[in-house]
Amino acid sequence: MEPLASKLRPKNLKEFIGQEHLVGENKPLSIAIEKKHIFSFILWGPPGVGKTTLARIYAQALNADYHELSAVSAGKDDIRQILEGGTSGTLLGPKILFLDEIHRFNKAQQDFLLPYVESGRLVLIGATTENPSFEVIPALLSRCRIFVLEELTSEDMTKIIKSAKHKIKKDALDWLINMAKGDARQALAMIENTISLYKEVTIENLKNTLQSKFLRYDKKGSEHYDTISAFIKSMRASQPDAALYYMNRMLIAGEDPKFIARRMVIFASEDIGLVLPTALVVANAVYRAVETIGMPECGENLAHGVVYLSEAPKDRRAYDAYLKSREDVVKYGNLPIPLEIRNPTTKLNKELGYGKEYEKYTSKDLLPEKLKNRKYLENKRKS
Repeated sequence: MEPLASKLRPKNLKEFIGQEHLVGENKPLSIAIEKKHIFSFILWGPPGVGKTTLARIYAQALNADYHELSAVSAGKDDIRQILEGGTSGTLLGPKILFLDEIHRFNKAQQDFLLPYVESGRLVLIGATTENPSFEVIPALLSRCRIFVLEELTSEDMTKIIKSAKHKIKKDALDWLINMAKGDARQALAMIENTISLYKEVTIENLKNTLQSKFLRYDKKGSEHYDTISAFIKSMRASQPDAALYYMNRMLIAGEDPKFIARRMVIFASEDIGLVLPTALVVANAVYRAVETIGMPECGENLAHGVVYLSEAPKDRRAYDAYLKSREDVVKYGNLPIPLEIRNPTTKLNKELGYGKEYEKYTSKDLLPEKLKNRKYLENKRKS
């Protein structure tokens, strides 16, 4: 059975709701579609705001040979198959690849894609919820325009929900819009699932549905923050079993493995630090492996790192010292630096005493006068 969100998907810009800054009159995407401009671009925005729909509308306007892939499961062979496949005689336009979650393609996969985009054999439309400046290689990024999509407004969401033609009272509608936070796909899925379970869309039934198996893992919601918090605290408590459980819970729900790996790099310095400096080396190696290999295999690299960090001894002295010293910088601003450790680059500086009586391995306190004898770093690790 076709999902409600799919049934209601707009076929053209007249039916499309939201993103007026891109598809309104004389706006960039509406002009591109109207004039049939052929170019590669990336749609960056939160879930459920129209990225896939806009890609399809654009491809249809160009009468293109259109293909969709998800970077979560696709690889080089899928791209080869598209390139080598024939084109229907009724399709006169370009060969377009819509690559959903393009940020999940690793560097090697993006490098493979690059020459085909560069030569024009493939017109690329990427979709991502992550900042493409960090997730897409510069060479590929330079060959694509970036369009930023925004969360749908309450007015947009109201129009989309009412288009479903299901009876919803005002209080339930308001609750649903607030819960969905600009994600039309989630709102429509909630309506569909609620009707399937309870026949009637009320606040109580919506809440019950929200607790059911239909709820997706929202990377901006409380589930996201609660799970990553549990993951970090499990490693901090040296409990690898719990840490592995929460790691897999995030991965299976669709969390970006690079997000998990970044948190591990931070953890290596924040919670292990000086007692085992190689923890940072391992965490960075895990991040690099995740970046290079991608899902699902990189889960093994994450697990390796999680167990290592969980079982490592813990020492927060460097992190605590960082926070304490930062507090003084914020509180006191740029306090005068002692003359003997200033850089005597000019004759005048030397005459003023810059660098005078400097000793390389002095035990003299080199902090500014106002902070003399301040100790940020504890001498011994707490047991």
